[in-house]
Amino acid sequence: MNKKITVVGLGSGDADQLTLGVWKLLQRADRLYVRTKHHPMMTMLDAEGIAHTSFDDIYERHSNFPDVYKEIVDALVAEVERLAQHETSEPHIVYAVPGHPMVAESTVQQLLTRCEENGIELCVRGGESFLDAAFASLKFDPIEGFVLLDAAELDPSQLQPRLHTLIGQVYDSFTASDVKLALMERYPDDYEVIVGHALGVAGQEQIHKVPLYELDHLQGYHNLSIIYVPRSSEAALQNRMFDRLHEIVRILRSPEGCPWDKEQTHQSIRKNFIEELYEALEAIDNDDPQAMQEEFGDVLLQLMLHSQMEEELGSFSIYDVIETLNEKLIYRHPHVFGDLSAQSAEDALKSWDAMKKQEQEEKGIAAKRPSQLDGIPKDLPALLTAYKLQKKAAKVGFDWDDIGPVLDKIAEELEELKQELASGDQQKQAAELGDLLFAVVNAARFIGADPEESLAKTNLKFKTRFQYIEKQLRINNKSFDDTNLIEMDQWWDEAKKMKND
Repeated sequence: MNKKITVVGLGSGDADQLTLGVWKLLQRADRLYVRTKHHPMMTMLDAEGIAHTSFDDIYERHSNFPDVYKEIVDALVAEVERLAQHETSEPHIVYAVPGHPMVAESTVQQLLTRCEENGIELCVRGGESFLDAAFASLKFDPIEGFVLLDAAELDPSQLQPRLHTLIGQVYDSFTASDVKLALMERYPDDYEVIVGHALGVAGQEQIHKVPLYELDHLQGYHNLSIIYVPRSSEAALQNRMFDRLHEIVRILRSPEGCPWDKEQTHQSIRKNFIEELYEALEAIDNDDPQAMQEEFGDVLLQLMLHSQMEEELGSFSIYDVIETLNEKLIYRHPHVFGDLSAQSAEDALKSWDAMKKQEQEEKGIAAKRPSQLDGIPKDLPALLTAYKLQKKAAKVGFDWDDIGPVLDKIAEELEELKQELASGDQQKQAAELGDLLFAVVNAARFIGADPEESLAKTNLKFKTRFQYIEKQLRINNKSFDDTNLIEMDQWWDEAKKMKND
């Protein structure tokens, strides 16, 4: 026995736009279900005495739309199955939805899957969607570039100012408020947007143009409301898009681009990368958000330039870089994106290290690195290199159990340095100084301090105190030639007390 559900679209709400075929199907339907009675066409059905059952009571039982839609689909499938068991004639029901069944209609999408799983024939009969009315009432051509988004699931990453954007399912002012916040991530607060109520429905259509910040101040949102964001090529909007950055860098490197940028190679701008990184670190250390914003951009530019060079060779593009990074982050965070769990930062780090090791084994990286100490960039600062060498050695058990022997080692290396100072051999003195620094780095590791960061803080502390001495010299109309170490030590102690360190 052939089980069948026919889904029909009631159109945008204008009776004149309802297709004749759909209207005839509604008239002769033995069992007609409608998703909701809140649609202009329901007045016409009632006037013609067409019997129907609505699912509005399901909306009242649930607090979210996914649960509503699931129960509606369950009810439709169950009814067809019931008819198949109790009736000899072909079990057939008609399900009517607003607009077009294949446009912004979650229940139909779920029915497509469920009907296939249950051997039910699903027939879809179109009707004018709200898109047809929107194109006509708002007067834009979708061929210029168009995107339809759901207000309930709107994310700023979906927004593309170069495209006409229609946002549906704006049922109330609370939803409009969420849409406003998402749009403000890409558009200025005073950007003009358009709100349409019941577009294409004679006597009910309303169109309002408002600045973005007033979007949720409007009244009258309902199930036939949409928000339209006109496309724009304004530089201010495009400059917030990553694709625009990629485009700019490509242009700079093109034959018509900048002569300097065209000539650069990986090696020629290598030092620039290092300089920009240090400038970004300085902005971080100064806790200067404005400087961070600029310096992070300079670091990003270096990544874009190097990636563009490889894109020109056909090796990879910046999008390949992003893809690799995304895959790595997901793979190494199974406690976030998988089934594992991590209750602390330490657990998360152990999980990261385990996944990193597994990843390297799968890629054969471990075989290419015969030493446990391999994998440390050769251009790292010496203190940081020492720190990483010791961490790698410690992971395989080459380490002391506590900090006591570490402090003894520092004292031992200090004594050896003192002995070499008497020898006059500068090479041996430098070697012993290196041993002492290496031992100090080990102490830093045991107390959980990054030696590079610790020394950077001390450098800043020294700079601040020394500048206080310079300030006192200026106040007293003195130069360094007019003072002595005793007086400078007094000012140094004053600076030290001022900072309580």
